[in-house]
Formats: sequence, C-alpha cells, structure tokens
Amino acid sequence: MKLLVVEDEPGIANFLKQGLEEEGFVVDVANAGKRGLDLALSENYDLLILDWMVPELTGIEICTQFRKVDQSTPVIFLTAKDTVEETIFGLKMGGNDYIKKPFHFEELLQRIRVQLRDIPTEEVLKLGPIELNPEAHLVMKNGEEIALTQKEFALLEMLMRNKGRVCTRTRIIEKVWDIHFDYSTGVIDVYINALRKKLTLNDEENYIQTVRGVGYIAKEL
Repeated sequence: MKLLVVEDEPGIANFLKQGLEEEGFVVDVANAGKRGLDLALSENYDLLILDWMVPELTGIEICTQFRKVDQSTPVIFLTAKDTVEETIFGLKMGGNDYIKKPFHFEELLQRIRVQLRDIPTEEVLKLGPIELNPEAHLVMKNGEEIALTQKEFALLEMLMRNKGRVCTRTRIIEKVWDIHFDYSTGVIDVYINALRKKLTLNDEENYIQTVRGVGYIAKEL
C-alpha cells in the first residue's frame, strides 16, 4: 500500500518514512503544503498523513482541497493542537482520525491499520522457498510449516519486508527487541543462527546473508 506523509520536521519525516517502509508500505514524503497537495492530487495513495501545521498550505487546507476530488481515501492528521474544538474542526474538514504530537509509532501504525481495515490485505512475504504470513503468524518452507519463537518470527519478518536492503544491527535491535539505547547487539547473531538452522539454510540456500560490520540482508539467489 502507498502512503503520503506531509511533514516539515525532517527528523519526524525520516522516522515515519523508515518505520512505515519497514512495515511494508511504500511512502512518499513532502515537507511543504503545496508539494504535498500536488502529490495527493496526482498520485494514487491508500492513505494520507498530514501534519496540521506545514509551510505554504496547512494540513487542513490540503485536506479541504483533496476532499473536493477524493472523498474516500483516509486522512490522518498529526497535530500538536489538543483542544476538543480543534479536533472536531479537523474531522469536519475531512479528516478520518488524528494523533497528537509527541506520539508513539506503534499507536500511529495501529490507527493506519484501522483506517485500512476494509481494504483486502492478504499478504504473504516470499524469500525463495520461504513464505511468511504475518496475519496467520505462519512460516512455511517448501510447503512444510516451520515453528519459530515470537522473536525469531519478528526478526525474519523484518528481514523479508526489507528484502534486498541491509537491515542494520541498530535498526534490528530497535525494531525487534524495542530497545532504543546503547545495547549489545550480539543477541542478534544468536537468533540469526537459530533461524538459519530452523530454515535449514546452507551455502546453496544462503537467503539470509551477513553484511560484516553492518547487519544482515535477505536476498533472492
């Protein structure tokens, strides 16, 4: 699914783009209102995330213009505003939901999923003969189910969602273990070895490769 994020704070915009892409979304980012509106009107997005206060055009103004041509695509506002009146105003202007800054990424992710719940999302990630179904929490290889622990499953899902891209040790420890401070990443090696054994990967089936000094990458052979 394709999302548009309109956010002028670089740190937040980069954080959202990276986090949402790791969840399997395709993400475009605009850092000003006019560019955001141009993208919203010219591309086909499944959902818009609009910061309330961006330069040139506000999120409200973008939403108002967008709703003249599209009544169905969900819009979520990011806002530092916290009064009931302002919230109601945003919803009246065409927003489907809002989330107050500062926010937790997981909360935003759940709100996105709620808005997209009526869109079919039968998703199976594939890596060679390995198939991973996030909804069913199921991993198969050559038609045979592979039993994984919760952390092993989360690690494999992250690698497969980023197939062809290096997952750094820092991002893995933040995403899979939810650790956001200086912490030894040696535990990742233990889980990677366990995954390789359970998936019976060998030199001929080297689908999970080590990028020395950086992290790991899932690659088709």
